Amino acid sequence: MNGFGFSALQFSTEEFPDNERLAMLREHYGRTVLKAEIEITKDVPFEARIESHILPDLHLLSGTLSPARITRTRAQIADGDDHFALVVSRTNSIAVTSRGREVLLQPGDGVVTSSQDVTTFERICKGDSFSLRVPRAVLAPLVVNVDDAAMRLIPCESGALQFLKTYAAAVMDEKALSDLSSRQIVAPHIHDLLALTLEGPRDVAEIAKDRGVKAALLQAAKTYVVNNSSRQDLSIGSVAAHLGVTPRHLQRLFENEGTTFSSFLLCQRLTRAHRMLCKPQFAGRSVSAIAYDAGFGDLSYFNRCFRRFYGVTPSDVRNGNTGGAAT
Repeated sequence: MNGFGFSALQFSTEEFPDNERLAMLREHYGRTVLKAEIEITKDVPFEARIESHILPDLHLLSGTLSPARITRTRAQIADGDDHFALVVSRTNSIAVTSRGREVLLQPGDGVVTSSQDVTTFERICKGDSFSLRVPRAVLAPLVVNVDDAAMRLIPCESGALQFLKTYAAAVMDEKALSDLSSRQIVAPHIHDLLALTLEGPRDVAEIAKDRGVKAALLQAAKTYVVNNSSRQDLSIGSVAAHLGVTPRHLQRLFENEGTTFSSFLLCQRLTRAHRMLCKPQFAGRSVSAIAYDAGFGDLSYFNRCFRRFYGVTPSDVRNGNTGGAAT
């Protein structure tokens, strides 16, 4: 945890001998993260890989787990922890039991549970899952009768759940949370998206009309562009399809910010090329190769854009004149 209330942790049983794996998972994940008991349910080589991002009022978790049973016991719910958790099975199924009910999560399905309830999660086969935790005090004002939402199956077809998963996957990328300004908007966006998910069936196009969600959608689009700007086939159509909205809707979001999708993408590619030209490890690569790696398919177009943006040529930057972005 740093001074800005953010930490990113990774855990893998591959780092430990077979006979120590469960004990280490219980220590790292069971006692400190889930505050739950963990049992192995099948006599197979045990594996667990977990990625954890903790922000103020939000905890994001993604990982892979061998067949196991995770139980938050009656003794443990007395610890005062008061969170709601959304759990989504990405591959294979998870049986979730709480409040006298059992919900079977098929791939893509989700369910919300309360840390104040005795709850069991049982994974029959090895699989991947995603979860997030939000304090009750944050979620309760956003959802009418939030307790009624617990242990209600959220099917994979839910547009709100699909959008929430897409956005969360994008921001869990290390680069997306590398600066304070990004982290400050991520948690409120996810709070709003989780509230929309719990409201009931709605498609992504309808969700994208909500105030506040537009900002989350634009942020998700920008994150996806930053992480994929080197792909020459990246287009507003492919980004819109990834997010589940129309290209025109996405274009309007950029226009409302005073720019365009094409301008934002061009800026990311030029920034990437400039950074590579400045780094010694790329000194042996030609300017054309760097342009290609940054996502450009036309060297002449790259040179014109680069000079207009930085006021110098790519060769000037390579020779030590780094230039400055045009205003």
